[in-house]
Amino acid sequence: MSTPRERAVALLELLPRPLDPVRSIKLKIGILLVASGAAGLSYFWVMIGWIPPTTSITAIVGALLVSQVLAHGMTRPLREMTAAARSMARGDYSRRIRVSARDEVGELGRAFNQMSADLDAADRHRRELIANVSHELRTPIAALQAVLENVVDGVSDADPATMRTALAQTERLGRLVTELLDLSRIDAGAQALVREPVAVAQLFTEVVAEAKVNAVAAGRSGVRFATTVSDRAEKVHADRERLHQVLVNLLDNAVRHGPADGEVRLVADRGTGATLLEVRDEGPGIAAAERDLVFRRFTRGERARGGGTGLGLSIARWVTELHGGSIAVVDSARGCRIRLTLPDVDPT
Repeated sequence: MSTPRERAVALLELLPRPLDPVRSIKLKIGILLVASGAAGLSYFWVMIGWIPPTTSITAIVGALLVSQVLAHGMTRPLREMTAAARSMARGDYSRRIRVSARDEVGELGRAFNQMSADLDAADRHRRELIANVSHELRTPIAALQAVLENVVDGVSDADPATMRTALAQTERLGRLVTELLDLSRIDAGAQALVREPVAVAQLFTEVVAEAKVNAVAAGRSGVRFATTVSDRAEKVHADRERLHQVLVNLLDNAVRHGPADGEVRLVADRGTGATLLEVRDEGPGIAAAERDLVFRRFTRGERARGGGTGLGLSIARWVTELHGGSIAVVDSARGCRIRLTLPDVDPT
């Protein structure tokens, strides 16, 4: 059953709108004032008597001029919204309108600015997702291409071992596509992480095996990999596929920025109510002033001399925070140490 307010609103909707054909709101306000003034003069004429025409016309013209001056400030936000909407139609979501009024037009302006900000964020997220997909797919494609080029050029034979390597990269490529689609759904809140107990040692073995293939494809076959797993950190409560993606990203980053014959080490240990996973390299490290910046999208820091798009660490932070954990660059006597802190309890 409708409320009295709803019935009143429905009744108002039935009233005629004779000013709809008028294209200017300033002109509408002027017509409104003239019509109101004429109605008032008619009332006085009928009830009191005739008012001098000069006085009547002067009052109406004066009201009309004042209404046009005052209406300019009232309608300016609407004109700005029209211009901003046209810019948005061309793909520019950066324009905002100046809002100072507290009336309905001011509320509309503030709602319009919020809508523009939301659309800008959605467009930026779409662009970043495309960049993320390109970044994540590049490594297995490059590795697969290297294997096939070696076979075509006769450098290596198309034996079962070589084909298994190509098959592994193809399978990894398919998993990456599935994972990236899952990540987009997770970011939209449409899918939860599949958290389960994960054997850290086995995970490290799989991650290192993939990192070795990537290192060869990147021309860094001399890099050595080592793992250390504490007895207190044999299991971690996490989404296996997502954590695998994070560690591969970190290892690829360490290989790219460390020496060609250096060592990259994976370490698992325990903290207070959390598992600590570290990736250590022997490169130049990251300056303290850049340790937070490197986790932002498209920011690679001074040591980013080996290519890359600056998205790997950003993806790592994204997935780690989905687990309710954190990722940071910690102090190291040599090289770079990036630490993941994963809580034991699912925060959801």
